[in-house]
Amino acid sequence: MAFLKGKYRKSIILFWQLAGVVIGGAVLYISAVYFNFFWLFGGMPDLKAIENPESQVASEILSADGQTLSKYFIENRTPVEFDQLSPNIVKALIATEDARFVKHSGIDPRSMFRVLKGVASSEQGTTGGGSTLTQQLAKNLFQTRSDKYKGGLGDIPLIKTVIAKTKEWILSVRLERNYTKQEIMTMYLNTVSFGNNADGIKTASRTYFRKEPWNLNLTEAALLVGMLQNPSRFNPRVFKERALERRNVVMGQMVKYGFLTQEAFYVNKLKPLGLNFNIENHNTGPAPYFREVLRDWMKTWLAQYNQENGTEYDLYTDGLRIYTTIDSRMQDYAEQAAEQHMKDQQAKFFNHFKELKMNPWVVKGTNGGYVPDPNFERRAVKRSWRYRELKRSFGDDEEKIWAELRKPIKMKVFSWRGDRDTIMSPLDSIKYYNKFLRIGMVSMDPRNGDVKAWVGGINYKHFKYDQVYQGKRQPGSTFKPFVYCSAINENYVTPCETIMDHQVCIGDWCPKNSTGSFSGQMLTLRQALAKSVNSISAYLMSRVGPKKVVEYAHKLGITSPLPENDVTICLGTPNVSVYEMVNAYCTFANSGKHVDPRFVTRIEDKDGRLLAEFPPNEKEVISPSIAYQMLFVMRGAVEDPWGTAQRLRTQYKLADNNEIAAKTGTTSDYTDGWFMGVTPNLVTGVWVGGEDNHVHFTSMALGQGARIAMPAWGLYMQKVYADPDLAGNDRSPYRRDRFNKPDGMDVNIGCGGVKIDTINTYLRPKVTDDESILF
Repeated sequence: MAFLKGKYRKSIILFWQLAGVVIGGAVLYISAVYFNFFWLFGGMPDLKAIENPESQVASEILSADGQTLSKYFIENRTPVEFDQLSPNIVKALIATEDARFVKHSGIDPRSMFRVLKGVASSEQGTTGGGSTLTQQLAKNLFQTRSDKYKGGLGDIPLIKTVIAKTKEWILSVRLERNYTKQEIMTMYLNTVSFGNNADGIKTASRTYFRKEPWNLNLTEAALLVGMLQNPSRFNPRVFKERALERRNVVMGQMVKYGFLTQEAFYVNKLKPLGLNFNIENHNTGPAPYFREVLRDWMKTWLAQYNQENGTEYDLYTDGLRIYTTIDSRMQDYAEQAAEQHMKDQQAKFFNHFKELKMNPWVVKGTNGGYVPDPNFERRAVKRSWRYRELKRSFGDDEEKIWAELRKPIKMKVFSWRGDRDTIMSPLDSIKYYNKFLRIGMVSMDPRNGDVKAWVGGINYKHFKYDQVYQGKRQPGSTFKPFVYCSAINENYVTPCETIMDHQVCIGDWCPKNSTGSFSGQMLTLRQALAKSVNSISAYLMSRVGPKKVVEYAHKLGITSPLPENDVTICLGTPNVSVYEMVNAYCTFANSGKHVDPRFVTRIEDKDGRLLAEFPPNEKEVISPSIAYQMLFVMRGAVEDPWGTAQRLRTQYKLADNNEIAAKTGTTSDYTDGWFMGVTPNLVTGVWVGGEDNHVHFTSMALGQGARIAMPAWGLYMQKVYADPDLAGNDRSPYRRDRFNKPDGMDVNIGCGGVKIDTINTYLRPKVTDDESILF
C-alpha cells in the first residue's frame, strides 16, 4: 500500500472512490434497466423474445410455377437468407453503417462519443450516428423507441433517449451471444425500412429494381444502402439528385474501406439511378381479383384452423406461404388477351352509341327499337358507394344528396389510354364508369380442378367487383349442354338422332329461335347445338323436365340455386357465375368426373412447416361415354361450317391438330355475351357485359357471344399454344390434343356414317358482318 502514502494519497483514494461510484452506479443503472426495477424504465424484451425475435412478415402468394404473385401485409416484408444477399449489399452496408462490424461484440467503444453526441442533441428518431448494426437491429426488432416499452422515467424526453440507448446496448450484446454476424446482418436487412411501402431488402429490391436481392449490382446496392440513413430524404423517386449523391457517398465509403477500387468508383458514380420502380400494393400486380377472393378464403380458413389447433396465425403478419394453382404465365396471357379484346370492344361500343346519338343504357321502345332508359340514372346512383356515403351524412334529405352529386370536383378516372385527371361531378363519374363493358374470364385444368388464370374485370383499381366469382348473370345458350346431357343420359335421345326444328310449346311458353322463324328441317343434336336452335332445347326440356335438368346441372358443377319448376331455364335464364360454369364444363372434359375447383394446393408457415394440403376431390357423376358424347356434340360449334364458334378454326387456327368443344351464349337484348371453350386439358369461360343490365349493344352482329366474348378466348389460347413450356411438345401440360374416347363406345358417334359437314348444308344462314352465325 506504499503507493497510497505521500502527497497524492487523498487524490488517489478520491479517484478510486469516484470510479467505484461510477462503476457501481453504471452496474446498478444497467441492472435496473434490464430488470425494470420499480417499473421506472418501461420493461425489456425477455430472453425468449431475444432467442426468437419476431417481426411482421408478409404472407406470400406463390404461383404453381414458383413465382410470387403478391403478398398480404401490414408491413411489406419478406425475409431472405444470408446466401441470398448480393456481395455488393454486404460490402456497401459494412462500409457505410458499421466498418468495425466483424470486430466488435455489439458495442463499439470508438463510436461512443458519437452516441453521446446523438443523445445530447436529442436525435431520438435516428440511429444515433454511432450505433452499430447490432444496435440498429435491436432498435428495429424490439421497437425500443416506441410506446411498447413506455413508462416511468421513460416518459421524459431526454431520459427516454438515454434509456432506449441503454436497452439497445444490452440487447445488442445479447444478440451477439445468440447469433452469428451473418445472422445479425441478415436480420437487420430483413427488418429495416426502405420507404415506399418496402420493408426488408427483398421487397426493396423488387420495388426499386424488380430484381431479387442476389442480383443487385454495385450501384443498385449502394443506392439501397444509402437510403437507410433516411428513406424519405433519399427517396429516389422524389429526390433523384439527392439520392444519386448519397449513392456515390456509399461507394466512396466502399473505396475508403477497401471494398471498391478508385477506378471502379469513378466509372460507376457517373451511372444513372437505373430505377425500375414498381410499388407493391393490393391494386397492382398479377391476378388482383383472384387475390381478393383468396384473401377472403384465407381469412375463413385461418379462423377455422386457429380454432381447431389453438394457434393465432395472422394473414398479414405471420409470413404464411400460400401455394396456389395459378400459373403466372397463363395469368399473364389471360390478362393480355382480356385487355386487347376489351379495348377493341370498348371502341366499338363507344362508336355504336355515337352513331345512335344516345347513351348506352337503353330499353325496348313501343315500336320495337331501343330508347334511353329513363330510370337508369337514379338506379345507378343508388347502387354507388358515393350515394351510400352521402346517405350516411344527410340521411333522407335527397335534395342535399343530389346537390352534392352534381358538384364538379377534381378526380382521376380510368381510361383505356391510362388514368386521366379531370373535373367531373360524382353523378357524371357514375354515368361515365357505367359506359365501360366488363369481363369475367377464368381458366381451369379439368383433370384436377386447378384454376390456372383468373381475370375478374378490366381494371382492379377502378372496378373492384369480381365478375368471375361474385358476379352472376344469365348464361344464355351456354346452359343448353346441361339440358342435352340430361336428355342423353336419361335415354330420351342420342347425339345423332334428328329432331325437327319447329315451334314447341310447353304450356303457355312458346320460345322462338334467334332468327324469329323455324326451318322445319330435321337436325341432329350436334347440328342443333352448333346452330344454337332454341326449339330443340325446348323440345328436350319437354321430354326431361326442369327438375331433372337442375339435378344434372348441380351434378356437373353448378352451385347456384336453380328453379326446379321453370322450363325457361333450358335457354339459360337463371343467374350463375363464370366460375361455376367453367367447373361444370370441366366435368365433360374429365370423362364425367366432377372435380371441385381448387386454387390452393398447400399452406406453410414462415419456417416452411406444412399447415395444410388440399388434394383434388373428384367424383364420377356421368359415365365417360356420356361425357364423350357431349364433347362430340359441342365440337360442332367449332368444326362444322354453321357452328357459332367456327372462327376458332378458320380465323384463329386453333383447331389444327386439336379438338375443341365450345358453346356461345347471348341473352335477351344482347345483355350478356358468353363463350365456353373446352380442350382436352384446359377449360376456359368468358363473360362480357355491362355493370347494369341495360348497358349493352343494340344489334346481334355486335352483341352476340361469338363477337363480344369468344375473341378473348381465342387470343388467350393462341398465347398459351405459342408458349413452348406450356404447349411445345407431347409432354407439355396444355398441348394441342384430342379428347380421350372411351373404350367400347356403344354409340355411333359418326351419325350413321354420314359426313357431318354434308348434312343439311342448305340450312346454313347467310353470312352477316363476316360472321357465319348470328347467335
